[in-house]
Amino acid sequence: MSELSETIQESASHSIESKMNARVAICVAITATFMALCNVKDGNVVQAMSQAQAHSIDAWSYYQAKSTKEAILQNSVENLKVQKSNGYEELVKSQEQQIVRYEKEKAEIKKQAEGFSKEYEDINVFDDQFDMTDALLSIAIAMFGITALTQKKWLYYFSVGASVLGIALGLAAFLKISLHSDLISKILG
Repeated sequence: MSELSETIQESASHSIESKMNARVAICVAITATFMALCNVKDGNVVQAMSQAQAHSIDAWSYYQAKSTKEAILQNSVENLKVQKSNGYEELVKSQEQQIVRYEKEKAEIKKQAEGFSKEYEDINVFDDQFDMTDALLSIAIAMFGITALTQKKWLYYFSVGASVLGIALGLAAFLKISLHSDLISKILG
């Protein structure tokens, strides 16, 4: 009779382990699939960040070139005013008009460069969210593996929690909802 009891307990134990392993396998498949999708999207976000940064650098370089041209013209105007003679007045007037034009162009370029910088910062928020998603989902997958070995329910629930939190952050990033945590970014950055 004790053999029958042991066989029944063994069978029940295998059934419980089998159910736990099936749940773990499903969770790992969902988590890994979502993680892969987030990695693709994060790659696109990083490309957009690089492009915004390149545009910002180009715009600031152009701004600096305009500032240099303006400074050269201002110096030239001052020199011409000092030398003031008949033919120079028209040249002074022309260069002063160019200075005004450069000032106007610089203001437009500065606004554009600041816009590119802001675009980079806005995109970076979602890159950080995808990075946090990747970290949480990696932790969840590792914990699911340990759960399959140990069959601990609390570890299973912890793994599910990490996975759900990672998926929530990833979905928010996909939907462009900022759940950015400066504290976590500073710790991980």
